[in-house]
This record gives sequence, structure tokens and C-alpha cells, in this order.
Amino acid sequence: MNFLWPEFLWLLLALPLLVFLYVWLLRRKKKMALRYASLSIVREAMGSGQTVRRHIPPALFLLSLALMLIAASRPSAVITLPSNQQTIMLAMDVSGSMRATDVQPNRLVAAQAAAKAFLTELPRSVKVGIVAFAGSAQVAQIPTVNREDLASAIDRFQLQRGTAIGNGIIMSLATLFPDAGIDLQSMQGGRERQRGLAIDQEKKETKEFTPVAPGSYNSAAIILLTDGQRTTGVDSLEAAKMAADRGVRIYTVGIGTVDGETIGFEGWSMRVRLDEETLKAVAAKTSADYFYAGTAADLKKVYETLSSRLTVEKKETEISGLLALGAAVLALLSASLSLLWFNRIL
Repeated sequence: MNFLWPEFLWLLLALPLLVFLYVWLLRRKKKMALRYASLSIVREAMGSGQTVRRHIPPALFLLSLALMLIAASRPSAVITLPSNQQTIMLAMDVSGSMRATDVQPNRLVAAQAAAKAFLTELPRSVKVGIVAFAGSAQVAQIPTVNREDLASAIDRFQLQRGTAIGNGIIMSLATLFPDAGIDLQSMQGGRERQRGLAIDQEKKETKEFTPVAPGSYNSAAIILLTDGQRTTGVDSLEAAKMAADRGVRIYTVGIGTVDGETIGFEGWSMRVRLDEETLKAVAAKTSADYFYAGTAADLKKVYETLSSRLTVEKKETEISGLLALGAAVLALLSASLSLLWFNRIL
């Protein structure tokens, strides 16, 4: 716990003086009571039968004063609060290697099921957009709060050849920052024309901007799910640097076996292997985390973890108000008990 005005804490030294004053007043009351002949008054002064109860209201009041003084010092602490995350982009691999069956029933079906379950865990106020990438990248669904549209977009995934992880990241950034002039086609030297990118967006010039600290943009995040190595498109780490410069975190999820698997389709075969090192580097560069999902159950747990992580966040917050509220409650409780038991306030 940190304090913005720590000098107020010196006032806590006055509390022991109040305790001594309270003890002195009790002893003085006893001495004065002995001057009267009434035995009932003496018993009341001596606290017969009420020894413990008579001290509870003053003790609560003393604790209330302590909380008030601590609140006056403006303490701050790291607490868990609802996140102000407004948009999440799901960048999902739909390359041909996603038909591998090392994750049952296959990687694509498991990823689709986990992604749809993830949508149900998010607050309805969080917008979600979907980018599908293989040899190229396209926006499958612009950010929306309509979970039915998102689920339909996920169900429409079609497997394609190639794995352009960097393209998926940049397309996600272009969707999050539509006015930033992020042009995926120009970054590839005009070699490929990306589907799903509006014509007017393609013609925008890249705008100058000042890089910010990685992970400092709290209004959006990207979840990147892939099962293979980049085979085409923009370099993955170059794309990650663009995200880091804009403060956007990229949480990477690797699906499939680390050793890889050989798959065949329509007369051709290929070895698909998970490039964990690159995915870890992408996450680290953007101040995010990497998750490995070797099975469908692992993948579901990963999305559950991401859901809780993206909807709440730990931040340092001033808690003076909470302590002041606690002090007020204790003061009222002290006065109420004193009135109830002794017909007076303290």
C-alpha cells in the first residue's frame, strides 16, 4: 500500500493518548462514585456485569478514528477491477494444417467450439471482431456485440493454403484503427490483394504517429490462434512491433502438437509444426502472454483464462473512499451500541 499524503500518518500517534485519556477518565469516575452512598451508583461506576460490553463502543470509535486518519493520507493499493476493454479481435488460423486430427475432432473444429464458448463468457458490452487468415487475411466479422453474428462468422470458416500470421495481426490492427492508414497491401509491396479490405481503406496513406509503451492501450486486445509456422506474408515479429508501438497486446495461442504431424490432402502431404518460439516472441513484444493448447480441453481452458483476464484487471487505485466508508460505519455502530446499552453516546 502506498500513500499520497503520508505525513497524515503521524496523527496516528495521537491514538495512544486517547487510550490513556479514556483509562484516566474511567479511574476518575470510580473515585468520584465512591463519594456517594448509593450502592447502585457505585456498581454502575465499577461496571459490575458490564465490564467487557462497556468498552466495545469506545473501541469501535477509536478504530473509526484510525481509519479516518489513514483515509486522510490517501492510500492506494493494487486491486482487481472490471476492465475497460472495449474491443477484442480474434485472429484465427484457417490454413490447411488446421484439418490435422491431433486435436479432436480436428484443430479447426476444436478452435471453432472454443471460440464460440469464449464469446458466451464475455460481458455483452464487449465488442468482438474476427479476422481469418491463411495465405491471406480477411475480416470475417467487424467488431460487434451481436454474439449470433460472431458465431455464424466462425461457422463459415473455409480452409485455405498458406499461413500468413503477420497479415492476420495487421488486418486486426487495421480493423481496430480504421483511421490510422494501415495498408497491408503496401507493406507486401503490392504482391497480394487482401480480400475484406475496403477500397477507400486501401487508398489511405500511412499516418504519422507517436509510438506508445507496449501494452498501454487498454481499450482493445488481439487474441491470435494458430497451429503452424508462417509461410507467407508480412513477418510476424514486424507485425507484432506495429501492435506494440500502438500499445495493443497480442495474446498468442498455439494449438496442436509441438513435434508436429504429417497431413495429406488431395494427393499432397506436408509436415505441420507449431512455431512456439515465434508465438512467445510476439506475445512478449506486446507485453502479453503465450498459451499452449495441445488438446481440445486445453484450448477451452485457455479461452476461459483469457476471458477472465480480459474482463478484469489489476491496477493501482486510491482507496481513501473505502476506508472513509468503513470509518463512518464503525462510528455509527459505536454510537448505536452505546445508545442501546447505556442510553448515551459513548
